[in-house]
Amino acid sequence: MTTEHRVIDARVRLPLERWPEQFRSLREEYVTQYDRVLHLSANRERSVDLLKEDMSNAGVSHAIVHAEHEMGDAADALTEAVAQLVASDPDRFSGFGSISLEHFQIKRAVRQVQRIHDLGLIGVCFQPSFAGMAIDDRRLYPVYLRAMELELPVAVHTGINYSTSHPIVNDHPLMVDQVACDFPDLTVIACHAGWPWVPEMVAVACKHPKVLMEFGGLAPKYVGETGTGWEVMHRFMNSVLQKQVLFGTDWPVFPMGRAVSEWRAMDLKPQVLTALLGGNAEELLMRSRS
Repeated sequence: MTTEHRVIDARVRLPLERWPEQFRSLREEYVTQYDRVLHLSANRERSVDLLKEDMSNAGVSHAIVHAEHEMGDAADALTEAVAQLVASDPDRFSGFGSISLEHFQIKRAVRQVQRIHDLGLIGVCFQPSFAGMAIDDRRLYPVYLRAMELELPVAVHTGINYSTSHPIVNDHPLMVDQVACDFPDLTVIACHAGWPWVPEMVAVACKHPKVLMEFGGLAPKYVGETGTGWEVMHRFMNSVLQKQVLFGTDWPVFPMGRAVSEWRAMDLKPQVLTALLGGNAEELLMRSRS
């Protein structure tokens, strides 16, 4: 399979069967809330075998698995579990580890970034707003610095969250601008691409070439429709930002096959669709292997 036709899902969640037992109830609580709001009926019992099946059916050849979590002190266990999954099938999977935000300690978080690197994972993911922290919270700066030194991309939640106890102000993409200004050699991935602050997200990406945008957990068709708030994103991703967009599903939150179909049905230039569905993620993977 050539790079031009390779589809890479840049963000899937670790299947629940690989979560340590003591943390599974936390994941279920969070997914239940998102099911209620988005009516996606995400199957929280998805297994590794079903992940592989969904990838095959959607034509996705590689997935980047994130040790993503919203509650509890699960980072170490999930990072190790992601590393084990990647080691079991490196042709199919790569991984992002995570840091502990609950009872946050700077020294521990920096050690966790180092551990992510030592395990051979290719990036760090975390969601500051779920711990009452902003993306540009200065307590996180040592984490960004260590990730930059180790050449690990950092993926952070941007845009709306559907928790009823965590305000979305901490997810504003303008905070990514501050981080990118202070750490110009750091690759920052804005998960969910910043909606409803799409013009601001686009402005940040235009300013910073190392800021990437990933569209997991949403229906791609809305990016191409007027009246949804995505119009500016559609215009710019189809031109100057084509190298800064990543296909992602937040699997199992959003079905892979539906996501691929909706992107392919959109009026994107052929080279843009190639870059979005896999080319840009392929560059991330190649840098991690160099």
